[in-house]
Amino acid sequence: MNTSPPNIVLILADDLGFSDLGCYGSEIRTPNLDRLGFSGIRFTQMYNAARCCPSRASLLTGLYAHQTGVGHMMENLGVPSYQGFLNRSCVTVAEALRTHGYTTLMSGKWHVGGAYNILDPGSWRPGDATHPLPTQRGFDRFYGIVSGAGSYFYPRTLMRDDTFVPLQASGYYLTDAITDNAVRMVEQAAAAGRPFFLHVTYTAPHWPLHAPEEDIARYEGAYRDGWDAIRTGRHEELKGLGLVDPGWRITPRDKDSPPWEEAPHREWEDRRMATYAAQITGMDAGIGRILDRLGELGLRDDTLVMFASDNGGCAEFLREDNNPDEPFRYGTDPLDGRSIRVGNIPDLRSGPADTFMSYGRSWANASNSPFRRFKRWVHEGGISTPFIVSWPARIVRPGVVHEPAHFIDIFATCLDAAGAAYPTEFGGHEITPLEGESFLPLIDGRPWSRARPLFFEHEGNRAVRHGRWKLVNAYGSDWELYDMAEDRTELHDLASVNRPQVTRMAGMYEEWARRCGARPWRP
Repeated sequence: MNTSPPNIVLILADDLGFSDLGCYGSEIRTPNLDRLGFSGIRFTQMYNAARCCPSRASLLTGLYAHQTGVGHMMENLGVPSYQGFLNRSCVTVAEALRTHGYTTLMSGKWHVGGAYNILDPGSWRPGDATHPLPTQRGFDRFYGIVSGAGSYFYPRTLMRDDTFVPLQASGYYLTDAITDNAVRMVEQAAAAGRPFFLHVTYTAPHWPLHAPEEDIARYEGAYRDGWDAIRTGRHEELKGLGLVDPGWRITPRDKDSPPWEEAPHREWEDRRMATYAAQITGMDAGIGRILDRLGELGLRDDTLVMFASDNGGCAEFLREDNNPDEPFRYGTDPLDGRSIRVGNIPDLRSGPADTFMSYGRSWANASNSPFRRFKRWVHEGGISTPFIVSWPARIVRPGVVHEPAHFIDIFATCLDAAGAAYPTEFGGHEITPLEGESFLPLIDGRPWSRARPLFFEHEGNRAVRHGRWKLVNAYGSDWELYDMAEDRTELHDLASVNRPQVTRMAGMYEEWARRCGARPWRP
Protein backbone atom coordinates (compact mmCIF):
# COMPACT_ATOMS: atom_id res chain seq x y z
CA MET A 1 0.00 0.00 0.00
CA ASN A 2 1.25 3.47 -0.91
CA THR A 3 1.90 5.32 2.36
CA SER A 4 2.37 8.78 0.83
CA PRO A 5 -0.48 11.25 1.37
CA PRO A 6 -3.19 10.91 -1.30
CA ASN A 7 -4.53 13.69 -3.43
CA ILE A 8 -8.07 14.50 -2.33
CA VAL A 9 -10.86 15.70 -4.61
CA LEU A 10 -14.06 16.66 -2.78
CA ILE A 11 -16.98 17.38 -5.12
CA LEU A 12 -20.22 19.00 -4.01
CA ALA A 13 -23.45 19.36 -5.97
CA ASP A 14 -26.04 22.01 -5.12
CA ASP A 15 -29.67 21.05 -4.32
CA LEU A 16 -29.32 17.52 -5.73
CA GLY A 17 -31.86 15.07 -4.29
CA PHE A 18 -31.15 11.65 -2.80
CA SER A 19 -32.31 9.74 -5.89
CA ASP A 20 -31.05 12.06 -8.64
CA LEU A 21 -28.08 9.90 -9.76
CA GLY A 22 -28.20 6.74 -11.82
CA CYS A 23 -26.32 4.77 -9.18
CA TYR A 24 -28.98 5.95 -6.69
CA GLY A 25 -31.96 4.85 -8.73
CA SER A 26 -32.45 7.75 -11.16
CA GLU A 27 -33.36 7.77 -14.83
CA ILE A 28 -31.03 10.79 -15.25
CA ARG A 29 -27.89 9.86 -17.15
CA THR A 30 -24.84 10.18 -14.87
CA PRO A 31 -22.35 7.65 -16.32
CA ASN A 32 -19.27 9.12 -14.66
CA LEU A 33 -20.70 9.25 -11.16
CA ASP A 34 -22.18 5.79 -11.75
CA ARG A 35 -18.73 4.49 -12.65
CA LEU A 36 -17.36 6.10 -9.50
CA GLY A 37 -20.14 4.70 -7.33
CA PHE A 38 -20.22 1.13 -8.60
CA SER A 39 -16.43 0.78 -8.34
CA GLY A 40 -16.24 2.52 -4.96
CA ILE A 41 -18.39 2.87 -1.86
CA ARG A 42 -21.91 4.29 -1.78
CA PHE A 43 -23.30 5.49 1.53
CA THR A 44 -27.03 5.27 2.12
CA GLN A 45 -27.17 7.36 5.30
CA MET A 46 -24.82 10.30 4.77
CA TYR A 47 -26.33 13.49 6.16
CA ASN A 48 -25.79 17.13 5.28
CA ALA A 49 -27.06 20.13 7.28
CA ALA A 50 -30.26 20.76 5.27
CA ARG A 51 -29.19 23.88 3.37
CA CYS A 52 -26.38 25.45 1.34
CA CYS A 53 -24.40 27.52 3.84
CA PRO A 54 -24.64 25.34 6.96
CA SER A 55 -23.72 22.23 4.98
CA ARG A 56 -20.69 23.94 3.45
CA ALA A 57 -19.58 25.24 6.83
CA SER A 58 -19.73 21.74 8.35
CA LEU A 59 -18.01 20.14 5.36
CA LEU A 60 -15.18 22.68 5.45
CA THR A 61 -14.59 22.59 9.23
CA GLY A 62 -15.71 19.29 10.76
CA LEU A 63 -17.94 21.25 13.15
CA TYR A 64 -21.64 21.88 13.42
CA ALA A 65 -22.49 24.99 11.44
CA HIS A 66 -23.49 27.01 14.52
CA GLN A 67 -20.01 26.50 15.96
CA THR A 68 -18.52 28.14 12.84
CA GLY A 69 -20.78 31.22 12.82
CA VAL A 70 -22.97 29.92 9.97
CA GLY A 71 -25.98 28.68 11.94
CA HIS A 72 -28.36 29.99 9.29
CA MET A 73 -27.34 31.65 6.02
CA MET A 74 -25.18 34.68 5.19
CA GLU A 75 -27.08 37.49 6.92
CA ASN A 76 -25.76 38.48 10.35
CA LEU A 77 -28.58 37.72 12.79
CA GLY A 78 -26.86 39.41 15.70
CA VAL A 79 -25.32 36.51 17.65
CA PRO A 80 -21.94 34.83 17.02
CA SER A 81 -23.37 31.47 16.00
CA TYR A 82 -25.51 33.20 13.34
CA GLN A 83 -23.07 35.87 12.13
CA GLY A 84 -23.14 34.58 8.54
CA PHE A 85 -19.45 33.92 7.87
CA LEU A 86 -16.80 31.49 9.08
CA ASN A 87 -15.35 32.54 12.43
CA ARG A 88 -11.78 32.20 13.64
CA SER A 89 -12.61 29.48 16.15
CA CYS A 90 -12.77 26.99 13.30
CA VAL A 91 -10.07 25.77 10.95
CA THR A 92 -10.94 24.81 7.38
CA VAL A 93 -9.86 21.58 5.76
CA ALA A 94 -7.77 23.69 3.38
CA GLU A 95 -5.97 25.41 6.26
CA ALA A 96 -5.28 22.10 8.01
CA LEU A 97 -4.06 20.36 4.85
CA ARG A 98 -1.95 23.27 3.64
CA THR A 99 -0.15 23.20 6.98
CA HIS A 100 0.54 19.52 6.24
CA GLY A 101 2.16 20.32 2.88
CA TYR A 102 -0.82 20.17 0.53
CA THR A 103 -1.56 22.50 -2.36
CA THR A 104 -5.14 23.64 -1.79
CA LEU A 105 -7.50 24.52 -4.64
CA MET A 106 -11.15 25.42 -5.05
CA SER A 107 -13.37 25.82 -8.11
CA GLY A 108 -17.05 26.67 -7.69
CA LYS A 109 -19.38 28.19 -5.11
CA TRP A 110 -18.10 29.56 -1.77
CA HIS A 111 -21.19 30.86 0.13
CA VAL A 112 -19.73 30.87 3.64
CA GLY A 113 -18.32 34.40 3.55
CA GLY A 114 -21.05 36.92 4.32
CA ALA A 115 -23.96 38.30 2.34
CA TYR A 116 -23.78 39.89 -1.11
CA ASN A 117 -26.57 41.84 -2.77
CA ILE A 118 -25.89 40.66 -6.30
CA LEU A 119 -27.83 43.58 -7.80
CA ASP A 120 -25.68 46.18 -6.02
CA PRO A 121 -21.97 45.66 -6.81
CA GLY A 122 -21.12 48.89 -5.02
CA SER A 123 -22.03 47.24 -1.73
CA TRP A 124 -19.71 44.26 -2.16
CA ARG A 125 -16.85 44.05 0.34
CA PRO A 126 -14.91 40.87 -0.47
CA GLY A 127 -12.04 40.18 1.86
CA ASP A 128 -13.09 42.41 4.74
CA ALA A 129 -13.55 41.04 8.25
CA THR A 130 -17.13 39.92 7.58
CA HIS A 131 -16.61 38.68 4.01
CA PRO A 132 -13.68 36.21 4.12
CA LEU A 133 -12.62 34.76 0.79
CA PRO A 134 -11.40 31.21 0.12
CA THR A 135 -7.86 32.55 -0.29
CA GLN A 136 -8.12 33.92 3.26
CA ARG A 137 -9.30 30.58 4.64
CA GLY A 138 -6.59 28.26 3.38
CA PHE A 139 -7.03 27.93 -0.40
CA ASP A 140 -4.02 28.71 -2.57
CA ARG A 141 -6.19 29.23 -5.64
CA PHE A 142 -9.89 29.97 -6.14
CA TYR A 143 -12.21 30.37 -9.09
CA GLY A 144 -15.95 30.74 -8.67
CA ILE A 145 -18.78 32.73 -7.14
CA VAL A 146 -18.81 33.95 -3.55
CA SER A 147 -22.61 34.43 -3.39
CA GLY A 148 -25.30 31.77 -3.34
CA ALA A 149 -27.19 31.66 -6.64
CA GLY A 150 -27.56 33.34 -9.98
CA SER A 151 -27.42 33.01 -13.72
CA TYR A 152 -25.33 30.19 -15.20
CA PHE A 153 -24.68 32.31 -18.27
CA TYR A 154 -23.87 35.63 -16.57
CA PRO A 155 -22.86 34.82 -12.97
CA ARG A 156 -22.29 37.74 -10.64
CA THR A 157 -19.70 37.81 -7.82
CA LEU A 158 -17.45 35.67 -10.04
CA MET A 159 -13.85 35.81 -8.79
CA ARG A 160 -10.43 34.44 -9.54
CA ASP A 161 -8.44 34.31 -6.31
CA ASP A 162 -9.24 37.72 -4.75
CA THR A 163 -10.22 39.64 -7.90
CA PHE A 164 -13.62 39.93 -9.54
CA VAL A 165 -13.84 38.53 -13.06
CA PRO A 166 -15.75 40.63 -15.64
CA LEU A 167 -18.99 39.15 -16.90
CA GLN A 168 -18.27 36.79 -19.75
CA ALA A 169 -19.34 37.09 -23.36
CA SER A 170 -21.86 34.83 -25.05
CA GLY A 171 -20.96 31.15 -24.83
CA TYR A 172 -20.06 31.12 -21.15
CA TYR A 173 -21.70 28.46 -18.94
CA LEU A 174 -20.80 28.28 -15.25
CA THR A 175 -20.85 24.49 -14.88
CA ASP A 176 -18.34 24.13 -17.70
CA ALA A 177 -16.18 26.98 -16.37
CA ILE A 178 -16.00 25.34 -12.94
CA THR A 179 -14.82 22.15 -14.63
CA ASP A 180 -12.34 23.96 -16.91
CA ASN A 181 -10.70 25.65 -13.96
CA ALA A 182 -10.67 22.48 -11.85
CA VAL A 183 -8.90 20.60 -14.65
CA ARG A 184 -6.31 23.37 -14.98
CA MET A 185 -5.77 23.32 -11.22
CA VAL A 186 -5.15 19.56 -11.33
CA GLU A 187 -2.62 20.00 -14.13
CA GLN A 188 -0.76 22.76 -12.30
CA ALA A 189 -0.77 20.87 -9.00
CA ALA A 190 0.50 17.69 -10.66
CA ALA A 191 3.40 19.62 -12.20
CA ALA A 192 4.34 20.96 -8.76
CA GLY A 193 4.74 17.44 -7.41
CA ARG A 194 3.01 17.97 -4.06
CA PRO A 195 -0.19 16.32 -2.85
CA PHE A 196 -3.23 18.49 -3.50
CA PHE A 197 -6.69 19.04 -2.10
CA LEU A 198 -9.23 20.13 -4.73
CA HIS A 199 -12.72 21.24 -3.68
CA VAL A 200 -15.08 21.35 -6.67
CA THR A 201 -18.40 22.98 -5.74
CA TYR A 202 -20.83 23.02 -8.63
CA THR A 203 -23.91 25.24 -8.56
CA ALA A 204 -25.84 22.58 -10.51
CA PRO A 205 -28.65 21.73 -10.28
CA HIS A 206 -29.65 24.74 -8.10
CA TRP A 207 -32.13 27.08 -9.76
CA PRO A 208 -32.37 28.90 -12.13
CA LEU A 209 -33.10 26.20 -14.69
CA HIS A 210 -30.31 27.07 -17.13
CA ALA A 211 -28.81 24.58 -19.55
CA PRO A 212 -27.67 24.41 -23.18
CA GLU A 213 -30.57 23.68 -25.50
CA GLU A 214 -28.95 20.58 -27.00
CA ASP A 215 -28.61 19.06 -23.51
CA ILE A 216 -32.26 19.76 -22.67
CA ALA A 217 -33.43 18.26 -25.95
CA ARG A 218 -32.04 14.86 -24.93
CA TYR A 219 -34.57 14.74 -22.09
CA GLU A 220 -37.64 16.42 -23.55
CA GLY A 221 -40.52 13.98 -23.46
CA ALA A 222 -38.85 11.77 -20.86
CA TYR A 223 -41.03 13.17 -18.07
CA ARG A 224 -44.46 13.09 -19.71
CA ASP A 225 -45.53 10.29 -17.38
CA GLY A 226 -45.08 12.71 -14.50
CA TRP A 227 -43.73 12.89 -10.99
CA ASP A 228 -45.80 10.03 -9.59
CA ALA A 229 -44.30 7.58 -12.08
CA ILE A 230 -40.78 8.92 -11.44
CA ARG A 231 -41.16 8.55 -7.67
CA THR A 232 -42.40 4.97 -7.99
CA GLY A 233 -39.75 4.01 -10.52
CA ARG A 234 -36.92 5.43 -8.46
CA HIS A 235 -38.13 3.70 -5.31
CA GLU A 236 -38.13 0.37 -7.10
CA GLU A 237 -34.63 1.00 -8.45
CA LEU A 238 -33.35 1.97 -5.00
CA LYS A 239 -34.68 -1.28 -3.59
CA GLY A 240 -33.13 -3.26 -6.42
CA LEU A 241 -29.75 -1.60 -5.85
CA GLY A 242 -29.84 -2.47 -2.15
CA LEU A 243 -29.85 1.18 -1.12
CA VAL A 244 -33.14 1.16 0.76
CA ASP A 245 -34.85 -1.57 2.73
CA PRO A 246 -37.73 -3.14 0.76
CA GLY A 247 -39.81 -2.90 3.94
CA TRP A 248 -39.70 0.91 3.94
CA ARG A 249 -42.80 2.15 2.17
CA ILE A 250 -42.45 5.18 -0.06
CA THR A 251 -43.91 8.32 1.44
CA PRO A 252 -47.21 9.59 0.05
CA ARG A 253 -47.01 12.28 -2.60
CA ASP A 254 -46.39 15.66 -0.96
CA LYS A 255 -49.71 17.07 0.23
CA ASP A 256 -49.26 20.28 -1.79
CA SER A 257 -48.53 18.46 -5.04
CA PRO A 258 -51.39 17.38 -7.33
CA PRO A 259 -51.63 13.96 -8.92
CA TRP A 260 -49.90 14.12 -12.28
CA GLU A 261 -53.10 13.57 -14.20
CA GLU A 262 -54.56 16.68 -12.55
CA ALA A 263 -51.49 18.86 -13.09
CA PRO A 264 -51.94 21.82 -15.46
CA HIS A 265 -49.32 22.58 -18.13
CA ARG A 266 -47.91 19.06 -18.33
CA GLU A 267 -45.79 19.79 -21.44
CA TRP A 268 -44.19 22.70 -19.60
CA GLU A 269 -43.63 20.52 -16.53
CA ASP A 270 -41.88 17.96 -18.71
CA ARG A 271 -39.62 20.73 -20.04
CA ARG A 272 -38.81 21.97 -16.52
CA MET A 273 -37.70 18.54 -15.34
CA ALA A 274 -35.83 17.96 -18.61
CA THR A 275 -33.85 21.13 -17.94
CA TYR A 276 -33.08 20.04 -14.39
CA ALA A 277 -31.90 16.64 -15.65
CA ALA A 278 -29.73 18.36 -18.27
CA GLN A 279 -28.05 20.40 -15.53
CA ILE A 280 -27.14 17.20 -13.69
CA THR A 281 -25.89 15.40 -16.79
CA GLY A 282 -23.76 18.47 -17.64
CA MET A 283 -22.21 18.39 -14.19
CA ASP A 284 -21.58 14.65 -14.51
CA ALA A 285 -19.79 15.24 -17.81
CA GLY A 286 -17.56 17.78 -16.07
CA ILE A 287 -16.76 15.31 -13.30
CA GLY A 288 -15.83 12.81 -15.98
CA ARG A 289 -13.36 15.29 -17.45
CA ILE A 290 -11.72 15.78 -14.05
CA LEU A 291 -11.47 12.02 -13.48
CA ASP A 292 -10.11 11.45 -16.99
CA ARG A 293 -7.41 14.07 -16.50
CA LEU A 294 -6.39 12.51 -13.21
CA GLY A 295 -6.05 9.22 -15.07
CA GLU A 296 -4.03 10.73 -17.91
CA LEU A 297 -1.64 12.22 -15.36
CA GLY A 298 -1.22 8.86 -13.60
CA LEU A 299 -2.85 10.15 -10.43
CA ARG A 300 -6.22 8.41 -10.34
CA ASP A 301 -5.34 5.37 -8.21
CA ASP A 302 -3.82 7.45 -5.42
CA THR A 303 -6.53 10.09 -5.36
CA LEU A 304 -9.36 9.96 -2.84
CA VAL A 305 -12.50 11.27 -4.60
CA MET A 306 -15.73 12.00 -2.74
CA PHE A 307 -19.05 13.30 -4.02
CA ALA A 308 -22.10 14.64 -2.13
CA SER A 309 -24.94 17.19 -2.27
CA ASP A 310 -25.39 20.09 0.13
CA ASN A 311 -29.08 19.38 0.82
CA GLY A 312 -32.13 17.63 -0.54
CA GLY A 313 -34.15 18.64 -3.57
CA CYS A 314 -35.43 22.22 -3.42
CA ALA A 315 -39.12 23.10 -3.25
CA GLU A 316 -38.44 26.84 -2.82
CA PHE A 317 -39.78 29.29 -5.37
CA LEU A 318 -36.62 31.20 -6.30
CA ARG A 319 -35.80 32.30 -2.76
CA GLU A 320 -32.41 32.29 -1.11
CA ASP A 321 -30.78 33.47 2.11
CA ASN A 322 -33.10 35.17 4.60
CA ASN A 323 -35.55 36.82 2.21
CA PRO A 324 -38.86 34.96 2.52
CA ASP A 325 -41.15 37.64 1.11
CA GLU A 326 -39.46 38.51 -2.16
CA PRO A 327 -38.43 36.20 -4.99
CA PHE A 328 -34.88 36.27 -6.20
CA ARG A 329 -34.65 39.02 -8.83
CA TYR A 330 -32.66 39.75 -11.95
CA GLY A 331 -33.52 42.82 -13.96
CA THR A 332 -31.92 42.67 -17.38
CA ASP A 333 -29.36 40.64 -19.20
CA PRO A 334 -26.14 42.37 -18.10
CA LEU A 335 -24.51 42.28 -21.53
CA ASP A 336 -27.20 43.05 -24.08
CA GLY A 337 -30.00 44.56 -22.01
CA ARG A 338 -32.67 41.95 -22.76
CA SER A 339 -35.39 41.69 -20.17
CA ILE A 340 -35.06 38.60 -17.97
CA ARG A 341 -38.44 37.15 -17.06
CA VAL A 342 -38.19 35.80 -13.53
CA GLY A 343 -40.64 33.18 -12.34
CA ASN A 344 -42.22 29.85 -13.20
CA ILE A 345 -44.18 31.11 -16.20
CA PRO A 346 -45.93 28.33 -18.16
CA ASP A 347 -45.79 30.12 -21.51
CA LEU A 348 -41.98 30.23 -21.37
CA ARG A 349 -39.55 27.41 -22.08
CA SER A 350 -37.05 26.88 -19.28
CA GLY A 351 -33.35 26.84 -20.04
CA PRO A 352 -32.32 30.05 -21.89
CA ALA A 353 -30.43 32.93 -20.30
CA ASP A 354 -33.43 35.27 -20.42
CA THR A 355 -35.53 32.97 -18.19
CA PHE A 356 -35.21 32.38 -14.44
CA MET A 357 -37.21 29.37 -13.23
CA SER A 358 -37.14 26.59 -10.65
CA TYR A 359 -38.44 23.04 -11.06
CA GLY A 360 -40.97 23.23 -8.24
CA ARG A 361 -42.26 21.27 -5.30
CA SER A 362 -43.62 18.25 -7.13
CA TRP A 363 -40.40 17.47 -9.00
CA ALA A 364 -38.40 18.09 -5.80
CA ASN A 365 -40.61 15.49 -4.14
CA ALA A 366 -39.49 13.09 -6.88
CA SER A 367 -35.82 14.03 -6.42
CA ASN A 368 -36.02 13.07 -2.75
CA SER A 369 -37.68 9.69 -3.32
CA PRO A 370 -38.56 7.78 -1.20
CA PHE A 371 -38.35 10.38 1.59
CA ARG A 372 -40.53 13.31 2.58
CA ARG A 373 -39.89 17.03 2.88
CA PHE A 374 -37.18 19.06 1.19
CA LYS A 375 -34.19 21.36 1.51
CA ARG A 376 -34.50 23.45 4.75
CA TRP A 377 -36.24 20.63 6.66
CA VAL A 378 -34.42 18.00 8.72
CA HIS A 379 -36.72 15.12 7.90
CA GLU A 380 -34.91 12.65 5.64
CA GLY A 381 -35.78 14.39 2.37
CA GLY A 382 -33.96 17.53 3.47
CA ILE A 383 -30.75 16.03 4.89
CA SER A 384 -30.11 12.78 2.98
CA THR A 385 -27.49 12.95 0.25
CA PRO A 386 -26.01 10.44 -2.15
CA PHE A 387 -22.41 10.01 -1.07
CA ILE A 388 -19.75 8.28 -3.13
CA VAL A 389 -16.19 7.46 -2.06
CA SER A 390 -13.57 6.29 -4.56
CA TRP A 391 -9.94 5.50 -3.84
CA PRO A 392 -8.77 2.71 -6.16
CA ALA A 393 -5.45 2.11 -4.40
CA ARG A 394 -7.08 1.81 -0.97
CA ILE A 395 -10.66 0.53 -1.18
CA VAL A 396 -10.64 -3.18 -0.43
CA ARG A 397 -14.24 -4.05 -1.24
CA PRO A 398 -16.53 -1.84 -3.33
CA GLY A 399 -20.06 -1.86 -2.03
CA VAL A 400 -22.77 -0.15 -0.03
CA VAL A 401 -22.44 1.25 3.49
CA HIS A 402 -25.51 1.72 5.68
CA GLU A 403 -23.86 3.33 8.72
CA PRO A 404 -25.10 6.88 9.47
CA ALA A 405 -22.51 9.61 8.94
CA HIS A 406 -22.45 13.39 8.54
CA PHE A 407 -20.54 16.07 6.62
CA ILE A 408 -18.51 16.72 9.76
CA ASP A 409 -17.11 13.18 9.35
CA ILE A 410 -15.90 13.90 5.82
CA PHE A 411 -13.58 16.60 7.18
CA ALA A 412 -12.24 14.19 9.80
CA THR A 413 -11.69 11.51 7.15
CA CYS A 414 -9.76 13.90 4.89
CA LEU A 415 -7.36 14.70 7.71
CA ASP A 416 -7.03 11.03 8.67
CA ALA A 417 -6.33 9.95 5.09
CA ALA A 418 -3.68 12.67 4.75
CA GLY A 419 -2.08 11.91 8.11
CA ALA A 420 -2.74 15.50 9.18
CA ALA A 421 -3.44 16.55 12.75
CA TYR A 422 -6.39 18.63 13.85
CA PRO A 423 -5.01 21.75 15.56
CA THR A 424 -5.95 23.11 18.96
CA GLU A 425 -4.73 26.55 17.87
CA PHE A 426 -4.46 28.17 14.46
CA GLY A 427 -3.31 31.65 13.49
CA GLY A 428 -3.29 32.74 17.10
CA HIS A 429 -6.88 31.59 17.72
CA GLU A 430 -8.06 28.74 19.93
CA ILE A 431 -9.87 26.16 17.77
CA THR A 432 -13.12 24.45 18.71
CA PRO A 433 -12.58 20.70 19.23
CA LEU A 434 -13.43 18.52 16.24
CA GLU A 435 -16.96 17.09 16.12
CA GLY A 436 -16.43 14.78 13.14
CA GLU A 437 -15.25 11.18 13.31
CA SER A 438 -13.13 9.59 10.58
CA PHE A 439 -14.77 6.77 8.62
CA LEU A 440 -11.44 5.71 7.08
CA PRO A 441 -11.89 2.19 8.53
CA LEU A 442 -14.82 1.70 6.13
CA ILE A 443 -12.56 2.52 3.19
CA ASP A 444 -10.18 -0.16 4.44
CA GLY A 445 -12.99 -2.69 4.71
CA ARG A 446 -13.20 -2.62 8.50
CA PRO A 447 -16.25 -2.04 10.72
CA TRP A 448 -17.05 1.52 11.78
CA SER A 449 -19.89 3.38 13.40
CA ARG A 450 -20.13 6.82 14.98
CA ALA A 451 -19.51 6.96 18.71
CA ARG A 452 -21.63 10.09 19.20
CA PRO A 453 -25.14 11.10 18.15
CA LEU A 454 -25.80 13.52 15.29
CA PHE A 455 -27.68 16.79 15.68
CA PHE A 456 -29.51 19.11 13.30
CA GLU A 457 -31.10 22.55 13.48
CA HIS A 458 -32.15 24.86 10.69
CA GLU A 459 -34.84 27.54 11.00
CA GLY A 460 -36.28 25.81 14.04
CA ASN A 461 -36.44 22.41 12.33
CA ARG A 462 -34.60 20.11 14.76
CA ALA A 463 -33.41 16.51 14.90
CA VAL A 464 -31.24 14.02 16.76
CA ARG A 465 -30.00 10.77 15.21
CA HIS A 466 -28.77 8.25 17.79
CA GLY A 467 -28.33 4.65 16.72
CA ARG A 468 -31.58 3.39 15.26
CA TRP A 469 -33.60 6.29 16.67
CA LYS A 470 -34.38 9.65 15.17
CA LEU A 471 -36.14 12.46 17.01
CA VAL A 472 -37.31 15.22 14.66
CA ASN A 473 -39.72 18.09 14.41
CA ALA A 474 -40.69 20.76 11.92
CA TYR A 475 -40.67 24.29 13.30
CA GLY A 476 -43.68 24.88 15.53
CA SER A 477 -44.61 21.19 15.70
CA ASP A 478 -44.23 18.51 18.35
CA TRP A 479 -41.35 16.07 18.47
CA GLU A 480 -41.74 12.95 16.32
CA LEU A 481 -39.87 9.70 16.99
CA TYR A 482 -38.92 7.13 14.36
CA ASP A 483 -37.21 3.75 14.41
CA MET A 484 -34.93 4.23 11.42
CA ALA A 485 -34.10 0.54 11.11
CA GLU A 486 -37.76 -0.23 10.48
CA ASP A 487 -39.08 3.07 9.11
CA ARG A 488 -36.52 5.39 7.56
CA THR A 489 -39.23 7.00 5.44
CA GLU A 490 -40.69 8.39 8.68
CA LEU A 491 -44.24 7.18 8.32
CA HIS A 492 -44.90 5.73 11.82
CA ASP A 493 -44.40 8.28 14.59
CA LEU A 494 -43.66 6.44 17.87
CA ALA A 495 -43.48 9.53 20.08
CA SER A 496 -46.78 8.80 21.82
CA VAL A 497 -45.85 5.21 22.67
CA ASN A 498 -42.21 5.72 23.69
CA ARG A 499 -42.17 8.89 25.78
CA PRO A 500 -39.02 7.91 27.72
CA GLN A 501 -37.01 7.80 24.47
CA VAL A 502 -38.43 11.17 23.42
CA THR A 503 -37.49 12.68 26.77
CA ARG A 504 -33.96 11.28 26.63
CA MET A 505 -33.28 12.48 23.12
CA ALA A 506 -34.91 15.88 23.64
CA GLY A 507 -32.56 16.36 26.60
CA MET A 508 -29.61 15.43 24.39
CA TYR A 509 -30.74 18.03 21.86
CA GLU A 510 -31.05 20.79 24.46
CA GLU A 511 -27.56 20.07 25.80
CA TRP A 512 -26.12 20.13 22.27
CA ALA A 513 -27.96 23.36 21.42
CA ARG A 514 -26.53 25.09 24.50
CA ARG A 515 -23.03 23.84 23.74
CA CYS A 516 -23.06 24.71 20.04
CA GLY A 517 -25.09 27.93 20.04
CA ALA A 518 -28.26 26.75 18.31
CA ARG A 519 -30.88 29.30 19.36
CA PRO A 520 -34.67 29.02 19.32
CA TRP A 521 -35.74 30.16 15.87
CA ARG A 522 -37.60 33.44 15.45
CA PRO A 523 -38.67 34.03 11.83
